[in-house]
Amino acid sequence: MKLSGSQILIECLRKENVKVVFAYPGGVNLPIFDVLYDEKEIEVILCRHEQGGTHMAEGYARVTGRPGVVLVTSGPGATNTVTAIADAYMDSTPLVVLTGQVPTQSIGNDAFQEADVVGITRPCTKYNILVKDVNDLAKAVKEAFYIATSGRPGPVLVDLPKDVVLAKTEFKYPDKVYIRSYSPNYKGNKWQIKQAAESIMKARRPVIYAGGGVLASGASQELLDLAEGMQVPVTQTLMGLGGFPGTHPLSLGMLGMHGTYWANMSIHHSDLIIAVGSRFDDRVTGRVADFAPGAKIIHIDIDPTSIHKVIKADIPIVGDVKVILSGLNQILKFSENGQSGKNQAWLSQISDWRKEHPLAYDQGDKIIKPQYVIERIYEATRGKAIVSTDVGQHQMWVAQYYKFDRPRTFPNSGGLGTMGYGLPAAIGAQKAFPDDLVFCVAGDGSIVMNIQEMATAVSYNLPVKIAVINNKYLGMVRQWQELFYDRRYSSSYLGDGPDFVKLAEAFGAVGLRAKEIGEVDQVLQEALAVKGPVMMDFQVDEEENCYPMVPAGAAIHEMVFSDPEEAEPKKQGEKEQKKADGVLTA
Repeated sequence: MKLSGSQILIECLRKENVKVVFAYPGGVNLPIFDVLYDEKEIEVILCRHEQGGTHMAEGYARVTGRPGVVLVTSGPGATNTVTAIADAYMDSTPLVVLTGQVPTQSIGNDAFQEADVVGITRPCTKYNILVKDVNDLAKAVKEAFYIATSGRPGPVLVDLPKDVVLAKTEFKYPDKVYIRSYSPNYKGNKWQIKQAAESIMKARRPVIYAGGGVLASGASQELLDLAEGMQVPVTQTLMGLGGFPGTHPLSLGMLGMHGTYWANMSIHHSDLIIAVGSRFDDRVTGRVADFAPGAKIIHIDIDPTSIHKVIKADIPIVGDVKVILSGLNQILKFSENGQSGKNQAWLSQISDWRKEHPLAYDQGDKIIKPQYVIERIYEATRGKAIVSTDVGQHQMWVAQYYKFDRPRTFPNSGGLGTMGYGLPAAIGAQKAFPDDLVFCVAGDGSIVMNIQEMATAVSYNLPVKIAVINNKYLGMVRQWQELFYDRRYSSSYLGDGPDFVKLAEAFGAVGLRAKEIGEVDQVLQEALAVKGPVMMDFQVDEEENCYPMVPAGAAIHEMVFSDPEEAEPKKQGEKEQKKADGVLTA
């Protein structure tokens, strides 16, 4: 029996075990929505803006590891997804984005709601395709899911002209995908893995630098085995948090611009960096010329283009992180140096750094410090929540003060830094795990960028808890203007509006507010008692800065810990190098 293109598309989604589609209808994709009207296996979540819907799909993908699916119409519907697609591309998030398109005979004629979305998204998708013949549709969808989820994950866009989804043909879904020019390498080179194992055994100041690739490949246990087996400390990127338990004694927390002092010092003074599923982002390396000057670099990544891209690797290993770490652990398990205490002096040095500059803030008895709110959220949720964030100071404070112990519990925008990501991503995460506690921590600037998705949360009764860290500024912009632009706060002051309690109530949610420190725990407990979505307005110190900080253009060991008037940027390297040398000669 012949099926229409719309019916074929839905059959393909069933074959891929898709349960949720984040969608917004329009003229050219109405035939697909008409089929979805009777669909029982696939739930459609009607977002309020296509960018929000695509971020929802990102949140869904980040917490499940399965591809998020988006369905939008042509023209503005398609172009509204571009920011979120670029976000997914930067953060290696698997998405399949289905866009409606004007009929094939109208393409190129400036038809109503026509946009060349394939051309527009070419630089920010892993792959995209315009389907011109209904006979090619099933193959295109099969390949889209395969490409989105294999190798280094990423977004794939399939553009669907209206005449294609209306045309009919026999449905046959391919069993396998074969793409001649696309064949990810999962195994890694055995000789290089052996070389890496030998370097780990010889190292005296090793550090594991773990990124989002650990989560993408499901390699958390293998990473834990390596760290514990060889007593190697682990620092993580923003994208990697949760891949290694944040409360583990070997955890150094996050490194980089707002990383911990001891993580950055460990990287700077290390003699071996084991980079696992990470890409040496500029927020991590600081001044590249001075990054880890005495360290040999092992770089493990499934994307060969990431190797040598920023930092030259001494031992490059292209392959799946889980497979390669497993191989490494097998070799190290039988080594004589395994389980030895050879790194104890190094760990003691790191412990001294930790004591020298712990994460700290001065919480008085009245004005709420934003760090305090994050710590209280951590306590209230016992560290078990899925926490999404927007972008800015609050994002860094969450990374510093919420100790993520489980993989896939921290969806946030790392690479692109997209304000407006947090709320829709939290909705996607909540849809994936309706029984889990999901928090969105946002700034008062970023939350309004996709505030319309409060309507989605209320409509589907998704009990997302939204904590707005309200400092009346675009906080990170203000911090940079304070430190580097002589306090000339140009276009960063937001003022008193909107009233987030009334705003929440206008959407049909519950709004709560804390103005003083004594109200923080009460507001959190009230929010947790509510079964639906809640927005909490935490009015915090307006000029609190996020420290430690590596100023732009500095090396990662050149950190500042307080306002410039109180302390000049300290070049800790010379002083601490002497300590590190003492460790070596001890």
